[in-house]
Amino acid sequence: MTSYHNYILNNEKYNRVFILRQDVDKRPGNSLQTALLQNELGATASYYFRIVKQSFNPAIIEKIAKLGHEIGYHYEEVATENGNIEKAYSSFQKNLEHIRKYYPVKTICMHGSPFSKWDNRLLWKKYDYRTLGIIGEPYFDLDFNKVLYITDTGRKWNGDSVSVRDKVNSNFDFSFSSTSQIITSLKNNELPDVIMQNIHPQRWNDNYYFWTKELVVQNVKNIVKSFLVKNSDR
Repeated sequence: MTSYHNYILNNEKYNRVFILRQDVDKRPGNSLQTALLQNELGATASYYFRIVKQSFNPAIIEKIAKLGHEIGYHYEEVATENGNIEKAYSSFQKNLEHIRKYYPVKTICMHGSPFSKWDNRLLWKKYDYRTLGIIGEPYFDLDFNKVLYITDTGRKWNGDSVSVRDKVNSNFDFSFSSTSQIITSLKNNELPDVIMQNIHPQRWNDNYYFWTKELVVQNVKNIVKSFLVKNSDR
C-alpha cells in the first residue's frame, strides 16, 4: 500500500500495488487518525487537502507528513471563481504556493464540487500543471483501464448514480456493496494488480453521533446529486 507520488516514481517496481488516496474535504482530525492507523500498519498514503477552512489545517498537515504520508492539493478554483479560467489559474498558483509552505506538493487531485456547474479540471485545457512542478493528477495521469478505481463517494462503494464527477472511464466492471466484499475479492485475488482506493476520512467515525450525522447528511445530498447526475446524462 503506497501513495500516489510513490507509485509515479516507482511504478515499474510494483507487481501488485494498492494506491491509497484520501480526499480531505472536511474534518481533518479524522484524516490524522486514519494516517496514524496506516502508519501502524506500515502503509503510506496520499492526503489531498482543500484550501478552505473546514479542510486546511497546517498543524495536521505537518503531523500527517511526519508519519511519511504524501500531502497533495485538492483544487477547486474553477468552481470558486465561477468558471473564470484566468482568475482560477491565478488563485490556483497562490493556493499551491500557500500549501507548499507546509509540504513540497508534487501531485494534485481535483475536488468534485458536485453542486457547482463547473468542472475544476477545465483549468488544464488552457494551462499545464507540470510547469508548476506537479508530476501527477490521477484523473489525467492514470489509465483506469489498467488501474481499478474504488471510491466511497456518496458514502458507498457503488455510488456512480450519485457521483457527479468522481468517476472514471474504465473497462472494469466491479461493483461493491460493502467493504467486506472488497476484502474478500482481494483475498481471492479477483482484482487487478493495480488499484487506487479513494476514501473521504470524514465519513469514517467510531463516534456514533458523527457517524449518524454523516449518514443523514449524505443521504440528503445524494438525493440532490442523483438528480444532477440524471440531468447531466441527458
